[in-house]
Amino acid sequence: MALRLVAEFDLWEDVFPWLRVQRAASAGAETPGGGADVLENNYESLRVLNIERNGNVIYTYKDNKGNVFFGLYDCQTRQNEHLYTFEKDLQVVSCSVNSERTLLAASLVQSSKEGRKNELQPGSKCLTLLVEIHPINNVKVLKAVDSYIWVQFLYPHIDSHPLRENHLLLISEEKYIEQFHIQVIQEDGNRVVIKNSGHLPRDRVAEDFVWAQWDMSEQRLYYIDLKKSRSTLKCIQFCADENFNLMFEAPLDIPLSNSVFKLVNFGCDDIQDQDKLSKYPMLCIFTNHTGSLCVCYSPKFDSWEQIMYTVFYFHKGHSKTFTAALGSADSHVTKGITFLNLDYYVAVYLPGHFFHLLNIQHPDLICHSLFLTGNNEVIDMLPHSPLQSLSGSLVLNWCSGKLYRAFLNQSYLLQFLWNTRLDCEKIAVLHCVLSCGQNPQFLEAKIIEWISENVSACHSFDLIQEFIIASSYWSIYPETSSIDKLLPCSSVLTWNAEIPGITLVTEEITLPLMKKTGKRRSNVYVRNILDNAIKVISNLEARNLVSEPRLTPLFQEEDNHQRLLLGLMVSELKDHLLRHLQGVEKKKIEQLVLDYISKLLDLICQILETSWRKHNLHPWVLHLNRQASAAEFAVFHIMTRILEATNSLFLPLPPGFHTLHTILGVHCLPLHNLLHYIDNGVLLLTETAVMRLMKDLDNTGKNEKLKFSIIVRLPPVIGQKICRLWDHPMSSNIISRNHVKQLLQNYKKQPQSSMIDKSSFGIEFLPLNYFIATLTNIESSNQALYTFEGHDNVDAKFVEEAALKHTTMLLGL
Repeated sequence: MALRLVAEFDLWEDVFPWLRVQRAASAGAETPGGGADVLENNYESLRVLNIERNGNVIYTYKDNKGNVFFGLYDCQTRQNEHLYTFEKDLQVVSCSVNSERTLLAASLVQSSKEGRKNELQPGSKCLTLLVEIHPINNVKVLKAVDSYIWVQFLYPHIDSHPLRENHLLLISEEKYIEQFHIQVIQEDGNRVVIKNSGHLPRDRVAEDFVWAQWDMSEQRLYYIDLKKSRSTLKCIQFCADENFNLMFEAPLDIPLSNSVFKLVNFGCDDIQDQDKLSKYPMLCIFTNHTGSLCVCYSPKFDSWEQIMYTVFYFHKGHSKTFTAALGSADSHVTKGITFLNLDYYVAVYLPGHFFHLLNIQHPDLICHSLFLTGNNEVIDMLPHSPLQSLSGSLVLNWCSGKLYRAFLNQSYLLQFLWNTRLDCEKIAVLHCVLSCGQNPQFLEAKIIEWISENVSACHSFDLIQEFIIASSYWSIYPETSSIDKLLPCSSVLTWNAEIPGITLVTEEITLPLMKKTGKRRSNVYVRNILDNAIKVISNLEARNLVSEPRLTPLFQEEDNHQRLLLGLMVSELKDHLLRHLQGVEKKKIEQLVLDYISKLLDLICQILETSWRKHNLHPWVLHLNRQASAAEFAVFHIMTRILEATNSLFLPLPPGFHTLHTILGVHCLPLHNLLHYIDNGVLLLTETAVMRLMKDLDNTGKNEKLKFSIIVRLPPVIGQKICRLWDHPMSSNIISRNHVKQLLQNYKKQPQSSMIDKSSFGIEFLPLNYFIATLTNIESSNQALYTFEGHDNVDAKFVEEAALKHTTMLLGL
């Protein structure tokens, strides 16, 4: 199953046994088991009322007399606590407890049982109470009205205790929200009472709204009003003091009606008219710590053949409307769509029909989201009863009283990655797995194993490219959320292929009008390129101290070309992040850059290391005087694919990569193929590789042809060094040509005697004799001191001998 639900709380396991013990004890010894029997007879009344910001669960049940019991389950200590008992037969609408558990707010209505007298104040339907519970003391009536009221204490983001003032939200069915300010004082030791309970200050927070949602984690209120027949989404942030601020407002293209009122995450929805709510569109807002803001919307069903839902990505400035096929016209839909917040993803789930994992960090391309439908077992993995998505990936099943934390199931996704045949599912699952962030080394090893077996299986994108970019991105993303706008998460820029079972329409939306601004940091440029490369390699080595030593012979040479690329990438990326990351320290950015580039190199090394170990290669693969094996062919192929992936992304490679790649190329390829790879830039001739080639291979005809073909393709500076290692007439010829070129490039002809001393020449060949005499005069003149680098013995005499040998070879003498 793609999702794994881990139980955080179970009403029947964590509360029910404790209640049985409490009721049995209160029943007295003369009626053993009486209290437990009462609880058994009223077990249906036990239900969850609210989940507070600190994770504590508030619940209620009724005894056989109809008395309403309020309890609290502490998620930290896993202990239950009795809060208050209201000794009248009423039905609970809503309940909340302040962070110190000294005040309880509750709203109650007349019980649904017939024949009961009105327990409330005359003319009122709903009674809202504020109770002192530390210890149980006074009860204050906040509201006695003919409309439903919901209550919610604010939980400020501060650690100071005790709080002298508490703040309580009252949400009315009459479409207004008030904030009460409640000051408390201590009397007689630890007794907490309300100060000036006769007059509690209040503020009007919102009014004339048709929909509202509470974000318990961030202490934010989202609501929609319908002014001028247009939906406007507004967000209010509640602060640690009594202040609250309008964070943003944005137009929302959703058809809503003033006739229906809907609340989300204000406790249980039992009171609201379920018949009316069934006609109300599904609507919820999800945020996460990275700043993402998604509005998920699904209209009423108007067809049994397809279903539509829209996600407004306000952090990206566009919306996507999806249309999912449900199969045949007789495929019956009994439940509505469920939206679940999974941090970096939003799950859209229709029991028995489809499961859609939407990548909300990078929603631009549909291929980064996973859509499953048909007979896949994932379609029926979640409970069919209504689920409520809370902050922090929490999911509450009101019917069963179970609270879960939802995770992406790594083992299932990895198995799915091996089995799927569709490119769109491969890339989507790849990102799902990497975003999990749990045991990344294990995940990367499994993915690399899969890549090694399927390196050519993807036709729509480069598998190695996508893995390197995506894994590097997700490795540092949790540290700095703003990085998603500054670093690529994917190598795929466009996706035109269809996704089976679903279509979409993308539309631009108006960005929220923000009421806050930020400042950008100054621009700093780091100039020491080579030092940057050294830092990257040192950082990479430090990260790999705990792992087993690498078998692949990398990082064993200077490789100035790759070190220069590494250093430049560090410099440019650091400059880029310093310009655009707000409020992040320079040292953290520098370390972030080192970690990111080190990760890029490490992933390349891991792919190569996995292939190396899989094919059981040994160090003697670097010796050129032996035949290539099938294992070397396989590793050479993987290295070629890695090179292809990194070249198009302009990524650096680990120092020594090109040397190893070239040596394997010499082993594995016929000469004409080898030269073709070199001429087209697939194989890069490094000084280390060519020096090994010159030393390891003898001067048979085949090897002479190979060596000469390599030497003539070398840059002049490297070619001069390499020729010194090859004791061969061809090498002497090249050295001589370079020496003559160097002598003559600035030569100015001087008058000289036409008579040549023939006794100084072993061969009487006037053109050669004259030429050597000219070179000798240049060498001995004071115009310049010409010496061939590293060859004090290269002079006119050497050139003469090389010329004669070359002529002899050409004449076949």
